[in-house]
Amino acid sequence: MNVYTSEKIRNVVLLGHGGCGKTTLVEAMAYTTGITKRQGKIEEGNTISDYDKEEVKRLFSISTTVVPIIWENTKINLLDTPGYFDFVGEVEEALNAADAAVIVISAKAGVEVGTMKAWDYCEKHNLPRMFFVTDMDDDNASYREVVEKLTELYGKKIAPFHLPIRENEKFVGFVNVVKMAGRRFTTMSNYEECPIPDYSMENLTKFRETLLDAVAETSEDLMEKYFAGEEFTPEEISLALRNNVIDGTVVPVLMGSGLNAQGATMLLQAIEKYFPSPTKQDVKGTNIKTNTPFTANYDDSLPMSAIVFKTIADPFIGKFSLVKVCSGVLRSDSTIFNADKDTEEKLSRLYILRGKEQVEVNELHAGDIGAIGKLSDTVTGDTLSTKANPIIFERPEMPKPYTCQRFKTKNKGDDDKVSQALAKLMDEDLTLKVVNDKENRQTLLYGIGDQQLEVVVCKLQTKYKVEIDVMKPRVPFRETIRKKVRVQGKYKKQSGGHGQYGDVHIEFEPSGNQEVPYEFAEKIFGGAVPRNYFPAVEKGIAESVIKGPLAGYPVVGLKATLVDGSYHPVDSSEMAFKMATIQAFKQAFMEASPILLEPIAALRVVVPDKYTGDIMGDLNKRRGRVLGMNPLPNNKQEIVADIPMSELYGYSTDLRSMTGGAGDYSYEFTRYEQAPSDVQQKIMEENEKELLASGE
Repeated sequence: MNVYTSEKIRNVVLLGHGGCGKTTLVEAMAYTTGITKRQGKIEEGNTISDYDKEEVKRLFSISTTVVPIIWENTKINLLDTPGYFDFVGEVEEALNAADAAVIVISAKAGVEVGTMKAWDYCEKHNLPRMFFVTDMDDDNASYREVVEKLTELYGKKIAPFHLPIRENEKFVGFVNVVKMAGRRFTTMSNYEECPIPDYSMENLTKFRETLLDAVAETSEDLMEKYFAGEEFTPEEISLALRNNVIDGTVVPVLMGSGLNAQGATMLLQAIEKYFPSPTKQDVKGTNIKTNTPFTANYDDSLPMSAIVFKTIADPFIGKFSLVKVCSGVLRSDSTIFNADKDTEEKLSRLYILRGKEQVEVNELHAGDIGAIGKLSDTVTGDTLSTKANPIIFERPEMPKPYTCQRFKTKNKGDDDKVSQALAKLMDEDLTLKVVNDKENRQTLLYGIGDQQLEVVVCKLQTKYKVEIDVMKPRVPFRETIRKKVRVQGKYKKQSGGHGQYGDVHIEFEPSGNQEVPYEFAEKIFGGAVPRNYFPAVEKGIAESVIKGPLAGYPVVGLKATLVDGSYHPVDSSEMAFKMATIQAFKQAFMEASPILLEPIAALRVVVPDKYTGDIMGDLNKRRGRVLGMNPLPNNKQEIVADIPMSELYGYSTDLRSMTGGAGDYSYEFTRYEQAPSDVQQKIMEENEKELLASGE
């Protein structure tokens, strides 16, 4: 593959709702430009982007894939992202490498939640964007409705470039609204000029007006000319569009059919003409040697720096670090320095990835995207540079995972294999997290949603040949007491020779501090229990609070005071006093009005206004207490509530179901509260069943 300099590079992320046709559109562009001799289809599992076994099986994208396409001496790095919300981490990685976005909309489905989320991503990352309306070959396609909805949502920024031409209910061509000329498709994306049909004139007038509105908004001179009723020249329209698509004040709407590769040429032309090269972007880091700011800005003449925006860790194709070069030139024989890890490595090969295909290259210029194989210490977010000029760029912020499942290894002896496989999957997906919850004797797998965790379980089985069982997590309840009791614990054992003897009288009461498991004190008079046994008594308490007698949860808020006891000069030992204390603890705890405390989370749910009633009703069912609502931009509301953490299991799926995927939530633990008696009873019964099942 040829070497491309920054001006001749476009890095474009494809965004949109799940199933809207992004991968099919990439195939159409690859086919149109001759990369493939036959257009792949998702149903046949032969597309460039979706090559992973799980993607082929499920018929949707799970990972972001890079597909470089050469169009008229410009290299367009297409980043095909998943549309399903569980894989938002992949989308974020692609957004961090992109300089512009194409938001794909299916003409038959119209503007969906994923379309609006894609717009929000572009706003967050300040990316120029355009819409591509695909599926125009479908009988139910309505381009007009899509444009009207987009204009309703985003106002005068929306500039429709195309209008469909249909004959006998079939999509056969389009009107170029900018040039006011008809185009009829010949083969695939190729077209010939044709007259504009009379029936198109009404919609064309509307769309032309919408387009000219968008152009007029770009400058005061054009606005004055527009209101004076003067016509814009083609040059004025073209220049205004080019400048203002880049700064995001104009958003073109194009169309076609990904399945029939219609419209791919126009989209490639628009990407090359209207989207910025990387040189138009800012990227700043820090030189850690001089502790001074470093402005990379995709300048070839500066020392080399690059950021790792994604990692592929595949047992078959190996580990690849996908990089975007931020300054200078990265060469295949370079020695690179990872300033984040303070390690240096010699490169042996440099690649361009096109799906799973690896194309070896000698160098990558600033702004280009490529891959480096087998970097041992490098992870996503690390900066690569030279030791003479060690640079660090800010690490991208990733979405925090809130959905979790408890898991166990199916086959004994596979623990290490499972651990290694999960580490590789976590290298690939930064929204996955494994937490070893020793306190509740469980290992938890966190992700964005249930679908993502299901894919992880399948990948472990198909890629790494290990199996895990997933189940509902054990909620970290606590146990405590509500009243004061005094008990005696006596441990006496005779077994030939020295016996065992320990006798304690302990007062147990609430300490009032649930932050610590226990407080220990002693009020011994006259040496009833020798001082050297006090540590053994406290050790008995410390061991007992790890697993409470009520339901096996840790004990908190307990005060134990040793007030009396007796000992034997020969038979007493530390072990005997510890065992006597454990006996006293068990007896006292059950007599002191024991209760379960449940963890309470502060929950924040962000939803469009129209869903607030449903969300609040659902929170009430989950024993949540709504504390307030905060209005947000774009007709959204933030609902703030306290909710028991046990009620959050499955909330990700339920929230999506209630809001069509438009709702987001986050939570954090705040405190413990007494659980209602019916909840306590249920938890104790579940715990008993679990203990019987595990044979404890």
